Amino acid sequence: MLTVPLTLGLGLAALVTSFLSGLFGMAGGMVLMGLLLVLLPVSSAMLLHGITQMTANGWRAWLWRRHVQWGIVARFLLGGAVAVGVFTLIRYVPGKAESLILLGLSPFMAMAVPSHWSPNVSRRGHSTLAGLLCMGVQLIAGISGPLLDVFFVKSSLSRQSVVATKATMQVFGHLFKTVYFGSLVAASEAETLDITVTALCIGMAVLGTNLSRRVLDAMSDAQFRSWSQRLVALTGTVYLGQGLFLLVVR
Repeated sequence: MLTVPLTLGLGLAALVTSFLSGLFGMAGGMVLMGLLLVLLPVSSAMLLHGITQMTANGWRAWLWRRHVQWGIVARFLLGGAVAVGVFTLIRYVPGKAESLILLGLSPFMAMAVPSHWSPNVSRRGHSTLAGLLCMGVQLIAGISGPLLDVFFVKSSLSRQSVVATKATMQVFGHLFKTVYFGSLVAASEAETLDITVTALCIGMAVLGTNLSRRVLDAMSDAQFRSWSQRLVALTGTVYLGQGLFLLVVR
């Protein structure tokens, strides 16, 4: 059972991380995933993260719905469905150390891709590949924002279109994750998810997303890309160190 201070802390975390996601389209989910992995069993953490981020991304997609590139989203879903099908067959649940290590490595793997090799999400095959890879990573690490961002680097989309299209993709990505880990939690006698905590996180996710809208409008495209890269690199370093520590001591 979660204590009242811990419950309120999770609500505050959902608020702050949804605000970050509203600005950068990925950093908030990464921060929240790391916190939940520390506090909850893996399947419960994945389930609560999926519900919270599905809400935050869904509200963000609705706010910026005029900028969503639906063709890209549809092709992304095709690749994502393949990844979910594979994971459903093997019923894989990662350990905390493995999840944190992959979570921490994800922004650096994205940065390691040479600029002349960077895929372009606007291309048909590339957006499908993004769905396949990102959904696979999401089911292990809980997030795929940094990897997904690689597919947007060479696109000519505005920051509003980047945020809106990524948010829509992530709605479906987190929906797949929620269904997958929800079935695992439902089948487990050892794991449950508190309804009060879930409702609080959903409400804070909507509030944080609303608060971020004016700030995003005031940012330039250069500021948007610069700050997002710095934030995910810092967060990745922390989680990588934490995951390696858990791997060594277990």
